[in-house]
Amino acid sequence: MDNILDNKNVSLDDFNPHAIAGKLATRIKKLRLSQNLTQESLSRKSGVSLGSLKRFENKHKISLEHLLQLALALDALDAFHSLFPENNFQSIDEIINKKKLTERKRGRNG
Repeated sequence: MDNILDNKNVSLDDFNPHAIAGKLATRIKKLRLSQNLTQESLSRKSGVSLGSLKRFENKHKISLEHLLQLALALDALDAFHSLFPENNFQSIDEIINKKKLTERKRGRNG
């Protein structure tokens, strides 16, 4: 098994939540500017307060609900639909075996 750090395309920032949030904020800002929107106009269009939008662009802090509202206003919500994908079965046997297993409602202690 290869060490993940041997891959030259992997950055430690890929595992840092604050760095990831910073990249998202940068992308949202670039998308906002490419659509010729000011912070104020995106705030009105999305329903996210101006303060929350500024805090996101500057400090990379935002609630998930507000992030989704911004993505919707910028017509960029599709990317969120691919997060945490459900199982895509490759054969009928996989479907049968999946039905035999019960879905867990909660995790185990320990």
